Amino acid sequence: MSEPTPLLPPSVIELLDVALVGELTVIDGTGRPVTYPLIPLSDGNVIYLTSSVLFSRKLRHIKANPKVCLSLTDPVAVAVTPFHRATIQGDARVVEDDVHEGWETLLPLWRAKEPAIDFFLKKRFGIPLFFERSVIEITPRRVLWWEDGRASSPARVYELAGVG
Repeated sequence: MSEPTPLLPPSVIELLDVALVGELTVIDGTGRPVTYPLIPLSDGNVIYLTSSVLFSRKLRHIKANPKVCLSLTDPVAVAVTPFHRATIQGDARVVEDDVHEGWETLLPLWRAKEPAIDFFLKKRFGIPLFFERSVIEITPRRVLWWEDGRASSPARVYELAGVG
């Protein structure tokens, strides 16, 4: 059986693969956007983020309004040459069936991006609440792409047709 064709454009997948930080923007209870820095992980179809239950405000916001965007805009956190930018709009859901170990299914993607996670996993007993984690799954719907990294120029827009 062959792998499904990724929904995200290859250039965006490459950017997600190297991004150490992305900016997740959610809408709070007053209708204002709030942005959180998180480590983006992706399989080409879904974007995954994790959040410690200690920092659950963003999770409450997503549950109330699942429309989110993830931006990759920081040339330090997204080390590609030449630099590119992307904003991915989509629908998020919070997965918290098993906050103790459920997020561990993402470890291969996390480890590939940030091998230092293993160091922290060894110290897990010392910071247990940090490792009580919910998973945020984003189904991408639309991508804005800046090939040259300059947001002052128009973005190329990808409408992701046929998305669930």
